[in-house]
Amino acid sequence: MAKLAKRTFDAVVVGAGGAGLRAALQLSEAGLKTAVLSKVFPTRSHTVAAQGGVSASLGNSEPDHWHWHMYDTVKGSDWLGDQDAIEFMCRAAPQAVIELEHFGMPFDRNDDGTIYQRPFGGHMSNFGEKPVRRACAAADRTGHAMLHALYQRNVRANTQFFVEWMALDMIRDAEGKVLGVIAMEMETAEIVIFQAKATLFATGGAGRIYYSSTNAFINTGDGLGMAARAGIPLEDMEFWQFHPTGVAGAGVLITEGVRGEGGILRNASGERFMERYAPVAKDLASRDVVSRAMVTEINEGRGCGAGKDHVLLDITHLDPEVIKHRLPGIREISIKFAGVDPIKAPIPVVPTCHYQMGGIPTNYHGEVVVPDGAGNHVVVPGFYAAGEVACASVHGANRLGTNSLLDLLVFGKSAGDSLIKYVKGEVRSMPEIPQSEIDRTLARVDRLNNQTNGVEVNDARLAMQRTMQAHCGVFRFKDMLKQGVEKILEVEKMVQKTQIKDKSKVFNTARIEALELDNLIEVAKATMISAEARTESRGAHVRDDAPDTPATPNGRDDANWLKHTLWHREGNKLEYKPVNLTPLTVETIELKARSY
Repeated sequence: MAKLAKRTFDAVVVGAGGAGLRAALQLSEAGLKTAVLSKVFPTRSHTVAAQGGVSASLGNSEPDHWHWHMYDTVKGSDWLGDQDAIEFMCRAAPQAVIELEHFGMPFDRNDDGTIYQRPFGGHMSNFGEKPVRRACAAADRTGHAMLHALYQRNVRANTQFFVEWMALDMIRDAEGKVLGVIAMEMETAEIVIFQAKATLFATGGAGRIYYSSTNAFINTGDGLGMAARAGIPLEDMEFWQFHPTGVAGAGVLITEGVRGEGGILRNASGERFMERYAPVAKDLASRDVVSRAMVTEINEGRGCGAGKDHVLLDITHLDPEVIKHRLPGIREISIKFAGVDPIKAPIPVVPTCHYQMGGIPTNYHGEVVVPDGAGNHVVVPGFYAAGEVACASVHGANRLGTNSLLDLLVFGKSAGDSLIKYVKGEVRSMPEIPQSEIDRTLARVDRLNNQTNGVEVNDARLAMQRTMQAHCGVFRFKDMLKQGVEKILEVEKMVQKTQIKDKSKVFNTARIEALELDNLIEVAKATMISAEARTESRGAHVRDDAPDTPATPNGRDDANWLKHTLWHREGNKLEYKPVNLTPLTVETIELKARSY
């Protein structure tokens, strides 16, 4: 019987991006013994890639209100967002940003010293009247600045970091309570139990299931894979946001802040085509609307370049000093990855997989909630999730830009508060770890170490990414989705037989990549199966066979599909739960057709 070394904590946080760091800060400052596990140094977590800003109705440049922000978020979600969670987030936004400012976040400033705010897609004044300045920005490196501010505060609070550790599986007892995680140190391949009174997942998204993605290579859905293997369903995984402006051919992100500063999308004839698709918001419509407009332009022959496979993002009309001051990183990215200086020529862009709206089902307290089999949804004891890995659901079928960084701050703090209350009310000593949980993880690692004549990890991963890109992209087709389900289940069989030729222990990245693929394939299955089942169009999920009628505007079928998907790994079973249309204090934002 294998024994593993064990470390014990009050709380274990898996992931050191914005949500993990904000939660850990709350825990450490409350006096809890807190461990944070991260595959990379915290300031290299994927939050570093967030460029444009964090949304809050501060009203520093023009009138704004949290209720307008809430309306925009519900509308942006295509009414699939839970209105209680959305109200909670939008009301908390101004305080969250001011708190971050007091942590030392170096926001850009207006002439009067207040935080600079820029317009962003889908954010409007007075319930949809016109674009409003709501994105609080630090040039085009907002996520980078946020990570550094939060990491420094955690160092001050004596949070314990375990850097270059990969969590392999979560541990549950017979009653379903979460007892911590089993993790591997990358440097030595040592496997250790991290036992805790409460566990918080903040592992980020899984955008690497797609071939073309703005996501870092570390975004492999580790929290989602661990949750699925432990019997936790995944919510709304059919909804993936394709960011309109990835650098053509490279996928590197060009922030929506470029359009917020006045950038214009143009087709091959130089036309500002968004005026046809979104007459009011134009280039600042929500991301799913802009992405589909771009793909439509390309599909109808108005794309740019030799292959007519992209459109152009034009900021040549802006003052060069504005570009150098407000968008320095974007200029550098454009020069390096597109070979274009945006001061002199437009940037070639194309929609690229960017963000998952779904995830581990939670409430706005950060508690993980699951169906109990009797029609109820109950809290999983000792288990919390925040950030992109979680589905609160504030983003519904489509996330508004800058709401992601806000999500990290608000729900990182909220989950931390819930966890503190739980741990301080927990009186039992640390229970015994079930040996079956240990054996389950060791068997997975041992299979990799002993597999011969198997499938190369790169081959299986590429097959998965190509399948997802071809069958579950910006536009989705009934027959393609059906074929996609069959293909992804075939890829799953490949993943079960992956092999690594290098069996060494020290910094064996081949082993880490194989273990990451175990998580990615769970996300890919959840996505494809959930998408094939949802026969409507809503937000980022658009079906070619969903009719546009008065009862189903733009293909959205509220009568049958105003509900959240829950995918269970066991048997690939799907079940559904209703969307919460009841806010906390204000009136319900009523359903209507979405237009910009």
